[in-house]
Amino acid sequence: MPKNYISNSEESTRLFKSTWMELLLKVHFSVPLFIFIPVISVFCYLAFSGGIGIAAFAMYFAIGLAVWTATEYFLHRFIFHYHPTSDWGKRIHFIFHGVHHDYPRDKKRLVMPPSASIPLATLFYFLFSLLFSKINLYAFFPGFLLGYLIYDMLHYAMHHYNFKSGIMKRIKQHHMLHHYQDPEKGFGVSSSLWDEVLFTKFKKQTEKEKVDA
Repeated sequence: MPKNYISNSEESTRLFKSTWMELLLKVHFSVPLFIFIPVISVFCYLAFSGGIGIAAFAMYFAIGLAVWTATEYFLHRFIFHYHPTSDWGKRIHFIFHGVHHDYPRDKKRLVMPPSASIPLATLFYFLFSLLFSKINLYAFFPGFLLGYLIYDMLHYAMHHYNFKSGIMKRIKQHHMLHHYQDPEKGFGVSSSLWDEVLFTKFKKQTEKEKVDA
């Protein structure tokens, strides 16, 4: 299968003539940390100040992390890799994800910009508020947000860092195969769990191939 990238440059390609539109969709990799770590801290404080026990907090926090892994997979597979047929749909798809596949080392488009992450986080918060009591939501949601941060930071590192750990090398290879071999497989980024469960993993002989970082 031919490789899918166009450029391996780390420079950020311009998509809009408007400067403010460009700024909305470009972000330094550290920005999500400054936004969401305080939010995570506030929710943890609300959970404990509301009287939740340590065991219950740990359970709901862990559930939040687990739910993020599924959310990451389904967003990537069915939203980011949805292939519209209309010209405007193709343009929107390229802006939000296609450009990342064509310029996978673009440093400003490797983590989700606040223009997308904040509305999505708000949407998920209100969705989960329908499923959990308030005190349990305060424990669940920071776990979910931490999962998102891990995903964002790992995604950036996979494209710009050479891992020494065997586990991290395998996680990176899984994502590199998604970029450079078959974009219709390997939708998990921080974990390949759901690719295993939902049959979108790479074949064993493909996993053994060396992929240029």
